[in-house]
Amino acid sequence: MATIKIKQIKSRIGAPIDQKRTLDALGLSKLNHVVERECTPSVLGMVEKVKHLVAVVKE
Repeated sequence: MATIKIKQIKSRIGAPIDQKRTLDALGLSKLNHVVERECTPSVLGMVEKVKHLVAVVKE
């Protein structure tokens, strides 16, 4: 299956607890951290929930 790279571009400080949990589930722990995940509907849903904190990197 295809993979996507997700980068945290904004701080989690001040975000609601459910968005912080979503970042943890994606494996993002600090600013400018990049992780590679499989492109599944559940991962895409998590990215959609925190779209203002992350960016999908095209490399």
